[in-house]
Amino acid sequence: MITFEEDIRNDNIKDIAKMLMTAARTAPKARGVDNMVLAVATDEAIVDIANKMRQLAVEREMEFFSRDADNIMNSGAIVLFGMKISPLGLNCGACGFPTCGEKPKNVPCFFNANDLGIAIGSAVSLAADMRVDNRVMFSVGQAVLALDMMPQCNMVLALPLAVKGKSIFFDRK
Repeated sequence: MITFEEDIRNDNIKDIAKMLMTAARTAPKARGVDNMVLAVATDEAIVDIANKMRQLAVEREMEFFSRDADNIMNSGAIVLFGMKISPLGLNCGACGFPTCGEKPKNVPCFFNANDLGIAIGSAVSLAADMRVDNRVMFSVGQAVLALDMMPQCNMVLALPLAVKGKSIFFDRK
């Protein structure tokens, strides 16, 4: 039997997405508190997200959302990194407020946002090691939030994955 790469590509991307979630989960977290929510979007979910991104592009007058929607339509999977806003009680003022108690509930805790970035960095590093094309996208996360796909999260960033002869995330208009 001969198996061609293009016949197993989608399965490989989904398997790699699972490994990237593991890398994100095990990344260091401030005070050891894990407020992350991780998921993978594929197939119909990608179509729903792309459609919402095109709608948001018009509503918010942010054309790059449409460009990014085209990108994710050519992706095999999207790893979603969500974070719950949960102050760590350090009263550090890094969020712009003197204490955690004075910080409005919708303002992210600096450490929650930092943990999100570290987790994504860990996942992106593994994606690079696996030679999978990727790009961190704020726009995808905004669509996921607007669709309420990760209702427990206040912040979402996304990492679409692609395996093509040339990175779809490189020469973008």
